[in-house]
Amino acid sequence: MKKQLIFAAAIVIGIAGGLYLASTGGETPTLPETDFAQVADMREGDMLKLQLGVDRGSDVVFMHEDGSGLTLADYEGKLVVLNFWATWCAPCRKEMPHLSALQDEMGGASFEVVTVATGTNQRPAMERFLAEIGVENLPLHTDNNSALARDMGVVGLPVTIILNAQGFEIGRLIGDADWASDNAKAILVALQELN
Repeated sequence: MKKQLIFAAAIVIGIAGGLYLASTGGETPTLPETDFAQVADMREGDMLKLQLGVDRGSDVVFMHEDGSGLTLADYEGKLVVLNFWATWCAPCRKEMPHLSALQDEMGGASFEVVTVATGTNQRPAMERFLAEIGVENLPLHTDNNSALARDMGVVGLPVTIILNAQGFEIGRLIGDADWASDNAKAILVALQELN
């Protein structure tokens, strides 16, 4: 049974990756001066799912938790761990405390965890979701019509995208992960050094 579940998960991840590439025209633009070989060699555990490479960002407007519009350009100058989640997403419930711990430890002038609830997520349900798992430091940004998620090629949840200081996607992890692990933090520090 466990082997069947692992096989099914691998199929889902493979399909999601294929759909992502199809949504970007089948090509992932790369910048020749960005060499991810050293970072790729660092991956272990949950981070083995991390795909590295350079792709465009997005200029789609989503909603700040205060109701104003913002874009990913508002985070330029920082390495951003951009997490797409929803209140109905069970793996998101498992992952969010790790993202919260990561923000506590690494958040600052050059690094930020940005969480965006995509699809229909009512504010009271979002607040209850985070309260139930003890998360108080992550933003309640929303992407109600999933426009940002679609533009970023997100086809399932959770998906976490790493953006460099210029707003380019440099990493993508489909599914939940322990973002507070020593391995994840070491990878993020190494990616910051590539900026």
